[in-house]
Amino acid sequence: MNASKLFRRFAAATSAAAGKPATFIAAVALVLLWAATGPLFHFGDTWQLVINTGTTIITFLMVFLIQNTQNRDSAALQIKLDELIRSSRAHNALLDLEELDEQTLERIRAYYCRLAGEAREQLEDVEAALARAGERADRPLRRAPRGGPAAGG
Repeated sequence: MNASKLFRRFAAATSAAAGKPATFIAAVALVLLWAATGPLFHFGDTWQLVINTGTTIITFLMVFLIQNTQNRDSAALQIKLDELIRSSRAHNALLDLEELDEQTLERIRAYYCRLAGEAREQLEDVEAALARAGERADRPLRRAPRGGPAAGG
């Protein structure tokens, strides 16, 4: 097994374990245990150094493990989105959008913001029409007079 595959498996397992409630409970228990031993060590510098060093090392290493997992998950998600775009009637030009430069992305974003604005305006028109129709529906219906068209007369 090569180093990359081994690291990927280790990072995935560590990331999964770090996100579990039991891991959080264990971390809280460890901090409480450390705090409880404070009087035993007279709250000395060494006692403080133990928690500071431990948490610093764990944080430093977790940054790289979590970043690896996030990079992999992000790449997988991007592939899934690309496949959805490809298989639908969406613009296939959007498949590798993340590879474009900032200016091009901004132009595309502005285009879609404009489309969204137009869609919101259409939605407001529909809502206004529904409100007008609702106002008409709230009015009591007038009955046709007896002997009128409703009576067949």
